[in-house]
Amino acid sequence: MTTPQVKRKRVPVHGVLLLDKPVGFSSNDALIKSKRLLNAMKAGHTGTLDPFATGLLPLCFGEATKFSQDLLEADKTYTTVVHLGVTTETGDTEGAVLEQKAVSVSLDRIRQVLQQFTGPIQQVPPMYSALKRDGKPLYEYARAGVTLEREARNVVIHELELLSYEAPFLSLRVKCSKGTYVRVLGEDIGASLGCGAHLKELRRIGVGHLVLEKSITLENLETLSEDERLALLAPVDALLSSFAPVYLNDELSRRFLHGQRLALQNEKMSLPVEIGRVRVYRESDARLLGSAQLQEFGILAPERLIATEL
Repeated sequence: MTTPQVKRKRVPVHGVLLLDKPVGFSSNDALIKSKRLLNAMKAGHTGTLDPFATGLLPLCFGEATKFSQDLLEADKTYTTVVHLGVTTETGDTEGAVLEQKAVSVSLDRIRQVLQQFTGPIQQVPPMYSALKRDGKPLYEYARAGVTLEREARNVVIHELELLSYEAPFLSLRVKCSKGTYVRVLGEDIGASLGCGAHLKELRRIGVGHLVLEKSITLENLETLSEDERLALLAPVDALLSSFAPVYLNDELSRRFLHGQRLALQNEKMSLPVEIGRVRVYRESDARLLGSAQLQEFGILAPERLIATEL
């Protein structure tokens, strides 16, 4: 008679894990597995990567989930291999081939086209995407053979660097704004070159100020003990490091955690030069209290608060 397995009780875990997502995993699959390995109660990711894509997937645990929206809004950096001459249903390797054309383009022509896609551009979201229409993701319509009209969106390609070209494979480095579909970018580049294209590979190497070099694979994460896994977590304020810090005394900290707006100029405090979003700490022990908006005349307006002693 087998002994029934006892389900482990999940524990509060707070911090950020930089995961190098493998090919074939959805972002949610990677999150669920990491959450189990860390035995964490609460977790969320900061923007999806398609199953065929690999690379940096920041995972937020516990109190860090309150700040995951900041990474959703952040710029992203990718390396990608564009397969010229072949278009697919999905714009990547997962879709059926729709058309094949001969590829005969020069490096000069490629550079001209890349310049056209640098800076503010418009993109039509792909049908094979998680965007919803009437409560249903577009990919469900696409799988049913239905194509819907989609409005073009404004996005920004901050950098579009040609890494190499060995026909029919074009390797690029892309730094782009939120909401950019690199699949669509690859397809549009191929269309402009007159031969069509799809993405052969896509790897995310940066999200905001977070970089792939500091990430760990699921395979390596599995080999570690639970304590070693927890030691890999970056602190919650790793998501806020681009914001200026503000330090409050114990009394102001108490009022801040009660959601009160504070007139800091009246306290004759040293404040950041620029108004805008800030990260707020209790001065006595450098404990993160949350994020806030520093407004005109030294007004500190609480935004997201840390509810748990970390």
